[in-house]
Formats: sequence, structure tokens, C-alpha cells
Amino acid sequence: MNQAIRNSWIVAIALFALLFGSISYVQFFAADSLNANPNNQRQLLKTFCSNRGPILVDGQPIAESVPTDTDCKYQRKYNDPLLYAGLTGFFSKYAGQYGLEFAMKDELAGTSNDAFFERISQAFTGAVPQGYSVELTIDKDIQKMAYDMIPDGVAGSIVVMNPKTGAIIAMVSKPSYDTNLLASHDEGSVRAAQAELSQIPGINLYGSSAYTKLYAPGSVFKLIDTAAALESGKYNKDSVLPNPAKMSFPGISYALPNYAYGKCYTQTEATFTFALENSCNTPFASIALDLGQDAITAQAEKFGFNDNSTKIPDKVVTSRFPGGKGPLSDDALAQSAIGQLNVLSSPLQIAMMTAAIANGGKQMQPNMVQTVRTPDLKTVSSLVPEELRQSTTPEIAAQIKDWMVSVVDNGIASQAGIPGVKVAGKTGTAELGDGLNNSWFTGFAPANDPQVVVSIVMPKVDVATGAQLTSPNASKLFKAVLNK
Repeated sequence: MNQAIRNSWIVAIALFALLFGSISYVQFFAADSLNANPNNQRQLLKTFCSNRGPILVDGQPIAESVPTDTDCKYQRKYNDPLLYAGLTGFFSKYAGQYGLEFAMKDELAGTSNDAFFERISQAFTGAVPQGYSVELTIDKDIQKMAYDMIPDGVAGSIVVMNPKTGAIIAMVSKPSYDTNLLASHDEGSVRAAQAELSQIPGINLYGSSAYTKLYAPGSVFKLIDTAAALESGKYNKDSVLPNPAKMSFPGISYALPNYAYGKCYTQTEATFTFALENSCNTPFASIALDLGQDAITAQAEKFGFNDNSTKIPDKVVTSRFPGGKGPLSDDALAQSAIGQLNVLSSPLQIAMMTAAIANGGKQMQPNMVQTVRTPDLKTVSSLVPEELRQSTTPEIAAQIKDWMVSVVDNGIASQAGIPGVKVAGKTGTAELGDGLNNSWFTGFAPANDPQVVVSIVMPKVDVATGAQLTSPNASKLFKAVLNK
């Protein structure tokens, strides 16, 4: 009798071990392949009808799952969608998932590795996973202010970030759209909305243009030339640079003109201070020709160009220098050195470059996720500032900062100034032809203890419009953040 009981226990334990092992295999080892199986309609329905966690800004949901009276128990709802579409993206059975909805999909669904024991419990009880909440670093007031600064009809982007932590305070772009249109459970309405939205000029349905689109950076790239010059040891703060009205090249008729605005035309030679204050072209082209393509490329990469691994946590498009293949001719290198030709950058990359200068040459990992919490408010993860790379030395960063302060105090970025506060800045005008430009401003404040970086691009505008929409708006954003 005892032997029979013992055998029964052995069989029971073996069956339990087999069941536990099968559950573990399905839940953890085979989960990815099963979830990716297009024939797994049950998994698809479960995913898109589940109670996903909210995405929060200042404690309030900008994306949340709400109950429905249909076969799908929950539907995704976006609050103030025009303001946050570029960050949240959307979650749709028929249009896919993008932005934070994709980048944080496991956390929002409650199926991340952090939920290991909860998933074991759910496997036995049959409970439906409940998603984690994702709190962003975004400040709702600064986000709204930045969004309102971009006129309707202009495909502009603004990034505001903390240079010491990498936390993104605001990130906006226009045109925007109502993400609720793509979250519908009605396939016909989703397809119709997708087709209609895709016709809007400059629209980006798959993440903010601030990190998913590239633009010619123009003269803001001169900060990289400056860092390369100082790092080479061939130049210092007292160096005098050639500043001709045009730079000619042997064997071709093209000549690189100096910047038409500012005071470049008043001097045939220039210090770094004068060249940056007035954004003169030919001094920086001469630096690039002297140092060579490899040196400028190496310095650009120290600031994050050509790096395809950056995430915030959604993947950031790769900024490019020089952008073409093979060695550049002298005229092509000269144009590339002033941010033209095939050089392209995202607004976020320009903000990261500027933040590195503000932070003593140390570039921090950019991020817009502050905290992830379980449904019972236990903290799963919190933002920990992480050094991404050393872009330049503290000494070189300090020297560039001083010159950027002079650009605001005495140069063409004067409208970015704030009374009583030292502001460092640099403008950029990338010529596109037909009198249109990508108009840029990038900078930080206060210069002696940087708390905030602002980078703005207004693509395809004339010079006057660009000047109106960049430096003055940067000043307003600096004030707003510093007054918080």
C-alpha cells in the first residue's frame, strides 16, 4: 500500500514538473516565435484587446486603455493627441504600432521580463496580464509652449532637454494628427484615416520628426569644425583664419560664398570669435580642408553622427557625415563642413551635440522615460543618467561655450538672449534653393551652469521667417524652463 502511494506521488510530481516545464517553455522560450506567428489569431486578439498600461505626463494619462462594449474589452485612447502624437505613436490592430507604443510594448502589455513571477501566476490562474504604467520626462507646460511656437503649415521641430541627465523635457513637431483615428477597432475607418492623413504635406505618422527625420544642419555644424580644429592642436583661441568673400577651387567654376548676412564681408581674416558670431563660411571650410575629411568625420562621430544605435527608447534615425561614399573633393568637403551637400542631422542629434558642449564635453544618453511602475505602483525602473560618450575635452567644451556666449551677446543670435542670464547659442541656415532654407537655432542656458538645451529647426522657410521662429522662441523656452 505504501509503495502504491509512493508511486502515485512520484507520478504526480513528474506530471507537475512536466506541466510547469511546458508552461515555462511556452511563456519564456517560445513566446517570441509564437507571438510572431501570423496564424496566432488568439494572441493577436489578446494583444490588441488587453488592458495596456497608461503613458503618463505629469501624472496624467496621455495614452490609456478604456473599456468598450464590443468583443474587444479595451481600446486605446489618446488624450491631447495633437500634442503627443509624435511621442506616443499609436497602437492599432490594422495600422501597427509605433513610437512609445512600440518601443515600450512589453512594459505596456505587462509581458516584459520584469513581470516573470506575475506571468507564472497568470499562467495558472488564467488572469489577463495588466500593463505597467510608463511615466515620461516630458513637462506638459513646456511641451505645449513649444508646440504652439510652430505655425500650422510649417514642418518644424523643437527639442528641449537637460544636458546633465539626458532627460527630454519637450519634443514636438508639426504637422501632427489625431492618433485616435488609427486606434479604432473598425478596420474601414482606420484604413480611410490612414489614407487621408498620409496626404498631408510633411506629415509623419511614425514618430516625431525631431528624431525620425533628417535635415541639412547648415552652420550649426560649425561647432563640430571648431571642436576638431582645437582638438588637432593646430588651432587655439587666438588663431586667425582666412575669411575671403568666396573660396575658389582649382579646375572648377564653383566658388563657396561667405555668409551673406552678419558682418563677414567686413574682414578678410577672422578670429574664431568673429567667425562664429557672424557664422562666416569660408573660415570653417578652410579648417576642413586643412585637417582633412577623416578628422572632421572623426569629430562628428564623437558627437554622435553615424551612430545607428541611439534609442530614447524608440530608435533614433542616424545622422550622417559626410553622407556620401568615398573621399570628398575639396569643394565637396568645404560644403560639407558648413552643414550642406549630403550632411544630414535630426534635431535630436543637434540637441545632443549641444548638450555635450554644455556638459563639459560629456554626452549623456537621451531618454524620455522617467519611471515604469506595476499596476500596484511598485517601481520597476527609473531614469538613471548614463554617459553615452566623451565628445570632446572639458577645456575645449569650455572654450566653445565662451564663443557661443559671444554669438548671443554680440552676434547674429542676439534674440536668444535673456537679461541677466548668460546664454550660449549658434544659428544655422542651410540653403535649399528657391530662396528657402532650413533655419536652425541651438544653445543652452545658463552658460555658467547649464540646465536646459533648446534646439529648433524650421525647414523650408525664408530667412526672415526662420529668424523670427528660431532664436526668439529659444529665449522664451529658456526662460520658461529656468523659471520652473
